[in-house]
Amino acid sequence: MLLLLLPSIIGGIAGALLLRWTPPAIFDALVPFLILFATLLFMAQDPIQRKLKTTDAAAHQSNRWLTGAMLFQLFVALYGGYFGAGIGILMLAAMSIMGLTDIHQMNGLKNFFGGSINGVAAIYFIWARMVYWPYVIIMALGAIAGGYAGAGLARKVGRTAVRRMVIAIGFGMAVSLFLKVR
Repeated sequence: MLLLLLPSIIGGIAGALLLRWTPPAIFDALVPFLILFATLLFMAQDPIQRKLKTTDAAAHQSNRWLTGAMLFQLFVALYGGYFGAGIGILMLAAMSIMGLTDIHQMNGLKNFFGGSINGVAAIYFIWARMVYWPYVIIMALGAIAGGYAGAGLARKVGRTAVRRMVIAIGFGMAVSLFLKVR
């Protein structure tokens, strides 16, 4: 799984560059679709996983699996560098499609890769002077508090409830943004 760090970093930087070049009106119109896509992929992960047979332990030893996983992670990172919101849902779906089944293990990996993707994108945004620091402080405090509270809650409510909450939050975000764009 550590080999997925390289496409995470490359995709994070490429996504940040793409965001810089995207006009705000186009970005605003894309946002609800990006979140909806991530949510639908998360919902469809089981049938996709069965079709690709990624839960087979022997499949994880093949070069084909590794190449596919790295390419998939590159697209996830591109999405994340471009649009950080919803990346958690997309990364959970991606890891499930890659064959991981333990939601707690997937959450740990999601945090590691998400930190890498968002970290390189943040470095670029800081370098390009695209950061409004008062918002950064508020977002950082919220992310830290949410991370600690969310991890404890996830352990208490169980895997099925976490999946349902992720799907509900994803759809809720997409619907609210579709209504906002209109």
